[in-house]
Amino acid sequence: MWKWLHPYAKPERAYQLCVTLQPYFLWPGILCLVIGSIWGLAFAPQDYQQGDSFRIIYIHVPSAILSMSTYTAMAVAALVGIVWQWRTAFMAMIAMAPIGAVVTFIALFTGAAWGKPMWGAWWVWDARLTSELILLFLYLGVIALYGAFEDKQQAGKAAGVMALVGVVNVPIIHYSVEWWNTLHQGATISKFDKPSIAPEMLWPLLIALLGLALFIAAVTVMRMKNEIIRREYHRPWVKALAAQALGDNHAV
Repeated sequence: MWKWLHPYAKPERAYQLCVTLQPYFLWPGILCLVIGSIWGLAFAPQDYQQGDSFRIIYIHVPSAILSMSTYTAMAVAALVGIVWQWRTAFMAMIAMAPIGAVVTFIALFTGAAWGKPMWGAWWVWDARLTSELILLFLYLGVIALYGAFEDKQQAGKAAGVMALVGVVNVPIIHYSVEWWNTLHQGATISKFDKPSIAPEMLWPLLIALLGLALFIAAVTVMRMKNEIIRREYHRPWVKALAAQALGDNHAV
């Protein structure tokens, strides 16, 4: 099942894949983000209880969902790196970590901004909020641990173990509103049989979610390209790539 992935264990093939995928992620992601955000923030109807305050959902919910999804993807990359000893898997893991941290921070910040008018407080030690804050610390821990080692293969293994241990927090975040009595509202769009949101509000939210997912994927492959070049700068194919880039600049 994994045979089709084996060629991308080589940094050169992984770099070429990143170059190929980047435009397919970047431009559709930007387009969906613009459409979903404008539609949701400007044209979706008001919520009958929250008024226009609910519109922060078009930023908060995609960032909250993708903070968990990005961490899960990072943990999968860590597992592949540890089990099959793929350097490129560790590169993908560390490429995702800062992006996930930023998205998690956005989720926490927008959640606080939404909580102030709804709950009367910027922050409460709610189960969902607290576990999301722990997720931010896990991202920062993976980044710090990776940076603490000179040997980046060992750094990847150490940070990968931390990422795998921390993945247990993802289902805690997701099910916290069901397991504990919390202030945070329950599921909004994951109940596909009967979503807790009107269709005219749901569609821009789904488009914004898709856009942010594609944008995260685009930035991940950009960062992975940089990580591969940084780690493989002494390889002939990287030197040839640099010489080609210099030649193109001189031609311009």
